[in-house]
Amino acid sequence: MPTFSSLSRAVGAPLCAALMGLAAVAAPASAQAQAAYPSKPIRLIVPFPPGGGTDMIARTVAQKLTDQNKWNVIVDNRPGAGGNLGVDAAAKSAPDGYTLVMGQTSNLAINPTLYPKLPYDPLKDLAPVALVSSSPIVMAAPVNSPFKTFADVVAASKGKPDALTLGYSGNGTVAHLAGELAENAAGIKLRHIPYKGAAQAMTDLVSGQIDLYMSSVPTLLGQVRNGKLKVLAITSAKRSSQLPDVPTLAESGYKGFEAVTWFGVLAPAGTPAPIVAQLNKAINAALQQPDVADKLRSEGGDVLGGSAEQFGQLLRTEVPRWGKTVKDSGASLD
Repeated sequence: MPTFSSLSRAVGAPLCAALMGLAAVAAPASAQAQAAYPSKPIRLIVPFPPGGGTDMIARTVAQKLTDQNKWNVIVDNRPGAGGNLGVDAAAKSAPDGYTLVMGQTSNLAINPTLYPKLPYDPLKDLAPVALVSSSPIVMAAPVNSPFKTFADVVAASKGKPDALTLGYSGNGTVAHLAGELAENAAGIKLRHIPYKGAAQAMTDLVSGQIDLYMSSVPTLLGQVRNGKLKVLAITSAKRSSQLPDVPTLAESGYKGFEAVTWFGVLAPAGTPAPIVAQLNKAINAALQQPDVADKLRSEGGDVLGGSAEQFGQLLRTEVPRWGKTVKDSGASLD
């Protein structure tokens, strides 16, 4: 096969010089295009309806990115199928840095096992950008509910299996699976009521249409503070700073029980590394701002951040870990 040198000798020095000149021009042009990023609005997909915890976190970060960098970051709610529709839309978008998604434990680590035919592979079709925050799951009840503790729920359910209703936002979410795990740990059976989003679930819970609700802390903390809901138990290994009087399930007699949800920004696989690095730097800078950190903590979350590589390592650990949890718990979409 002819080499570049032999071809250059055959066609002559003038043409070789011209080709080299074009290459020299093309490389700076490509670098300049990346350096100009972003030159148009960035879409941040939220795979759940407005009003929930994921939506709140995404809007907080999007607003700070807009204010801090003079970017135009637009939140795009794409709910459905336990978050799968929104994540799939992001995974199939052009890998140019202009479509991102706020993923979380459920649609990235649980759904690959829970759904028999997931339209995307979180480890192959998405590029981790930055972790944002984490939050425990809580079990809540209307403020006038007769239940004061998880032990009260266990006692009532054992007397009437499948009578108490347990709501959560979407099949396959961490809240859904945490509810299954809590039932299995206590040896009880609750009647599951999946919702498409948090807004309608909150309305039904406050009015007493459902008995119990499993959710991340940010989704219902406002209703707790307004005196409309009470929290019976929390799924983290330690108590929440926002709910210091609520015992963990581990403290309630279920040693080792822990289930938390984390949130992070991802891009389609193949997004140029310099753009991923630029986004990671901007998100970390946003998370370090006192108003953003205070907002996330005030809603019951813990600020994370870190490198894209660290997020990738978390995914590689969490996907098999939650996959085993799904299988061991017997959780299903039926």
